[in-house]
Amino acid sequence: MKVIKVNLKNNSYPIIVGTGILAKLGPYLRKLKTGSDLYIITNPFIKAKFGNILEKSLKNSSFTLRFHLVPDTEASKSLARAAKILADLSAYDQKKKIVIAAFGGGVVGDLSGFVASLYKRGTPYIQLPTTLLAQVDSSIGGKTAVDLAQGKNLAGTFYQPKLVLSDIDLLQSLPRRQLSSALAEVIKYAVILDPLLFVYLEKNLSRILAKNKACLEFIVARCASLKAAIVSRDEVERLGLRTILNFGHTLGHAIEAAGDFKTYNHGEAVGLGMLCAGSISVSLGLLKEKDFKRIEKLILRAGLPARIKGLDFNKIIASHYHDKKFSGAKNKFVLASGIGRSTIKMNIPLDLIREALRERF
Repeated sequence: MKVIKVNLKNNSYPIIVGTGILAKLGPYLRKLKTGSDLYIITNPFIKAKFGNILEKSLKNSSFTLRFHLVPDTEASKSLARAAKILADLSAYDQKKKIVIAAFGGGVVGDLSGFVASLYKRGTPYIQLPTTLLAQVDSSIGGKTAVDLAQGKNLAGTFYQPKLVLSDIDLLQSLPRRQLSSALAEVIKYAVILDPLLFVYLEKNLSRILAKNKACLEFIVARCASLKAAIVSRDEVERLGLRTILNFGHTLGHAIEAAGDFKTYNHGEAVGLGMLCAGSISVSLGLLKEKDFKRIEKLILRAGLPARIKGLDFNKIIASHYHDKKFSGAKNKFVLASGIGRSTIKMNIPLDLIREALRERF
């Protein structure tokens, strides 16, 4: 087991990574002293698969709990769904000390954090990520959001959890597509921050895809440490440090939106977005062609798509204008300047963006 701390003064919290630790949640929460009544937002599959472990741990530590189930789909990240949860939560919350728990993947985590940030102007919440993507990335850092018709994550807040508990055992039931999708975010961290992690992935990818627990625990802890360090220095992206975590996301989010969040899942879209960003990096002389080929090869070996199918090219271009990193009419791209290095560039010419995207069709 490894404990990683996100250092944010009054908003600091631990990230606990290990095997078999969901059963110990009750004692961990008792130490936090955040409340005694758990409102658990999850999806039907996760509740059926792991709900009994969570329920037993909480009841043994004298917590009360209530499950609220949402569909396991990106469509759950909506203002309408958040409003339903807020109404149910307020009806349930009578003479209680509520703690909201996000028990699921990135959709549940984003939605739960968003609700927690709004309810009573801020209610304590914890992250119990059940997917690799959520464990290595989305459960950490306090970004909460729901989607709007115009794009992904356009309505959201910064609101930090009180605890992130990542149980590696929960990853054993992940379908191959979800595992591959998550590896896009792991590759992202390696490309922008950690050349040694990149080499580790090149050497151990087959073991990771086979769900080797030691390998999974290593990459979860490593990515969590990398993100915790950046978030600790730039919590709400005012210094520009945290922006590099969006490598591959500018066009990745546009690809998701162009497919109505159905054609490609988040990791697949980010993988395609990284390839586009890599192409732009090569065109600008920031990234060597041989390093781009290493990135492309690793993305392919992870089982991620390298070609865009079934989407309208112009719809992707239109969607990318809704990216949150735009400053007026100027775009902002995170680009690779080597394996383990990144840079941020403003006002990338549209012709260069179109060329990089066209290469993926």
